[in-house]
Amino acid sequence: MALLSQMGSSYCIRTEIFRHKSGHNVGLSRANNIEAAKLKENCIGFSSVSCYSSRKTQILHVDNAVVGHKRGHSVIVAASPPTEDAVIDTEPLTKEDLVGYLASGCKPKEKWRIGTEHEKFGFELKTLRPMKYEQIAELLNGISERFDWEKVMEGDKIIGLKQGKQSISLEPGGQFELSGAPLETLHQTCAEVNSHLYQVKAVTEEMGIGFLGIGFQPKWRIQDIPIMPKGRYEIMRNYMPKVGTLGLDMMFRTCTVQVNLDFSSEADMIRKFRAGLALQPIATALFANSPFTEGKPNGFLSMRSQIWTDTDNNRTGMLPFVFDDSFGFEQYVDYALDVPMYFVYRKKKYIDCTGMTFRDFLAGKLSCIPGELPSLNDWENHLTTIFPEVRLKRYLEMRGADGGPWRRLCALPAFWVGILYDEVALQNVLDITADWTPEERQMLRNKVPITGLKTPFRDGLLKHVAQDVVKLAKDGLERRGFKESGFLNEVAEVVRTGVTPAERLLELYNGKWGQQIDPVFEELLY
Repeated sequence: MALLSQMGSSYCIRTEIFRHKSGHNVGLSRANNIEAAKLKENCIGFSSVSCYSSRKTQILHVDNAVVGHKRGHSVIVAASPPTEDAVIDTEPLTKEDLVGYLASGCKPKEKWRIGTEHEKFGFELKTLRPMKYEQIAELLNGISERFDWEKVMEGDKIIGLKQGKQSISLEPGGQFELSGAPLETLHQTCAEVNSHLYQVKAVTEEMGIGFLGIGFQPKWRIQDIPIMPKGRYEIMRNYMPKVGTLGLDMMFRTCTVQVNLDFSSEADMIRKFRAGLALQPIATALFANSPFTEGKPNGFLSMRSQIWTDTDNNRTGMLPFVFDDSFGFEQYVDYALDVPMYFVYRKKKYIDCTGMTFRDFLAGKLSCIPGELPSLNDWENHLTTIFPEVRLKRYLEMRGADGGPWRRLCALPAFWVGILYDEVALQNVLDITADWTPEERQMLRNKVPITGLKTPFRDGLLKHVAQDVVKLAKDGLERRGFKESGFLNEVAEVVRTGVTPAERLLELYNGKWGQQIDPVFEELLY
């Protein structure tokens, strides 16, 4: 472990020896105020390092773990699921520590990766009914035994799998989610998706189970959806009806695909955050794929997106403050500190802290665990309970797209990588959207779930802006040099015609399907 010494108000690195995986010793020489990028070049084997000025805590990331150092006592913060027992805190966290945690995600461009997550609905092929937990447990155990995944347990219940930097988890209604590894190219991303679907199908074909690629459960009511045995979801299930009318629909009947992308600095994060928020309604339109509720058209092209407008406005939305001149890591921390908490995790149990804030927690004023102070693990967990259209953690998450068939699972990261990982495309998007007002951005957010690419915008339609943006994404991918632009083919026809996937489903429903919903399970079967 690297030891850190404090000089003045910021940390520096003493000459210490790192034991690298290869067994060789790697030395770091004395330096004060070392820049994150410089340290990364010398620190072989570290995925992300930031020397963010901080009064008490220096955070280093070793693979997926977080290692902090506080006056001779190590702090180890593991990835999800929470493992608060590994945390040893000797001094209270400060807001500065929380800012430093976000800043520790900065990494040079050659270290940028692509992390893709997607959810899908499992159903019985004979009855079309949602998978029960017992069937999901059989599937998870089958994948684990056949393909060598490590089981993730909550009590005596299997709730997920891990293999390297990939994980499989369950959403509240049994939606089956792959959280992919951080990968260099879209070819690797698509190969990962294909491998996952192959493994899932190898087990489910023997069980009579299929998976549906759509953004909202098209047939079944909430009361028909099984409840997963995860403590955090019980707390959310009880809290959601208090803060919105559609939160339970979000939990039990939606599926999404999202991509997680890196930034090099606070300034780079700000530019990408702003571009991502401005364009999120375009992504929602391009991937709109949830026009049915309980067997009938619901009046929306993206019911999934609409649901987020009345889930919990304290933790969702377009975050207008991101466009303020003062925006940066600290402003996001201030926002997150005041988002009401769901829970804390102690002694392998979730404790209901709904309605209280992390700011209260920092001050030791949580009535659910009076006098107790948070760890970085608590902060990491809290950040996962905030759901804006773009979410900041140690990377940025693009959250606006409906789940869909496998080709679209590759197209969504292609769209965002082409824009956000290419400097020319990113600057062009920032130029295009620079004079969009907060009211216009909110108008697009509100109307796109209903009218998609046909949403009027200024003197034309959103389709015309989307055409320009998809062209920028394609050019950006071509400049990357990995021959990735073909992954945008799935949205090329959508943007050319202005007809979203949801509108194509509605054409089938009103035509070939004879206004019956069951054929959608075959149409969008993985």
